[in-house]
Amino acid sequence: MLEFKSYCNKTDNSALPADPKTISEFLMQTINQGIKSSTIRRKVSSISAIHRLSSLDDPTKHSEVKITQRKIYRQLGTRFDQAYPITKILLNKLLTACADDLHGLRDRALLLVAYESMRRRSELVSLRVEDIEWITDGGVSILLRKNKTDRLGCGKWIHLTKEASHALHQWLSVAKVSEGLIFRGVKSSGAISDGLCESRISRIYKTLARKAGFGESVVQNISGHSMRVGGAQDLLNVGASLPQIMTKGGWSKTDTVMGYIEKVRPCLENCFETNSHQDYGQ
Repeated sequence: MLEFKSYCNKTDNSALPADPKTISEFLMQTINQGIKSSTIRRKVSSISAIHRLSSLDDPTKHSEVKITQRKIYRQLGTRFDQAYPITKILLNKLLTACADDLHGLRDRALLLVAYESMRRRSELVSLRVEDIEWITDGGVSILLRKNKTDRLGCGKWIHLTKEASHALHQWLSVAKVSEGLIFRGVKSSGAISDGLCESRISRIYKTLARKAGFGESVVQNISGHSMRVGGAQDLLNVGASLPQIMTKGGWSKTDTVMGYIEKVRPCLENCFETNSHQDYGQ
């Protein structure tokens, strides 16, 4: 939105409320900046959000803006860069990189819960201790109170295996977390914060990936969605149907999931540095 305001100041146009023609001209002049269609969508979303929060009519819904977007998408293409999939094989490598201290216990629990639940970053950091139901057979279920596709806030139960349940119990016990948010930051002093920023999720994955010997080109493509992508691909490989995968990961659009499972065989041989002395292929 700041970029749009700067453009409006230079062209002597109003940024709030904005005219659809101004937005269209702004978008058209950005396509020569080497950006992607996803960046265009984010710019439009920002302009739209500011207007709605200001109780103004949303000019991005105007046909002129929509037509401009379609022109840009035809020119730039709409294919998105997929997060590198962390499948079960790669997950196990990340788990071995987890230390035995508080950081390691937190990271191990986070990795397993993220992979098994296939939930979004915002959903992972919102999970609460009060919503945990410990099962007698050693498993655990956690109530996800609200997610992106649950507009009414009905909630959804996340069921975890014994391995993930044990890791979660270890983290909560050692960290002495008995209420509030499950996943939290750990300071260098060992102090536990009240929560964990969702942007921290991808940084945790990347840090562990480097410790595990992943190549830098792979590390750079790991994101907070990597567990969701890898989990979806693993489910497809074991015969899960598209509706089952969508239900597991909380997706509402089939095209999004199809983009994730399009490549079901991650290039494992390229995910580690070629100069590594360890044979990760065995």
